[in-house]
Amino acid sequence: MAERSTYDKALIQVIKLWRYSETVKEFVLGKTLARIATELMGVSGVRLYHDQALFKEASGGFTPWHDDQQYWPLASRKIITGWIPLKKTPLEMVPLSFAPGSQNNTDYRDLAISDDSEMVIQKAMNEYSFECSAYDIGEISFHSGWMYHRAPGNETGKTRGVMTVIYMGENIRLKQPENQSSVK
Repeated sequence: MAERSTYDKALIQVIKLWRYSETVKEFVLGKTLARIATELMGVSGVRLYHDQALFKEASGGFTPWHDDQQYWPLASRKIITGWIPLKKTPLEMVPLSFAPGSQNNTDYRDLAISDDSEMVIQKAMNEYSFECSAYDIGEISFHSGWMYHRAPGNETGKTRGVMTVIYMGENIRLKQPENQSSVK
């Protein structure tokens, strides 16, 4: 753990889970989450951008403040992430903290996730009220691709696993990456 970067201490990431399990494929490609995402974004339909599992290891590091969409070369604000805990996630297991309204803050979009970005963005996020909730099994949270969010380090001694499913409006187009952080 000591040899990892801030980003690598925060999470272990596994992408495109739907390719490895028929059960996951039915869930990710199913109509229920897609319908909710469609309604929340106010679009006529959605396409799957990607799905992934994110594991915050026991004694894993914090996830710095960031927005997701700066990493994706998508030419629309119509992107939404469904955050789905894989087991009951009490506050001690460090669910996400959101800064509601921050999706309208266009500053800091060129900062890659790091210790430096955490310091800069934390100062800006102090103007927002943070929201953090515990999750029971089966609960899902949706957030805009531009909303700033973070998670503290996991001090519980248990790995926290979540799955995310990211949807984009069905008419979205790709664009050239705008900054170095979106080239990853």
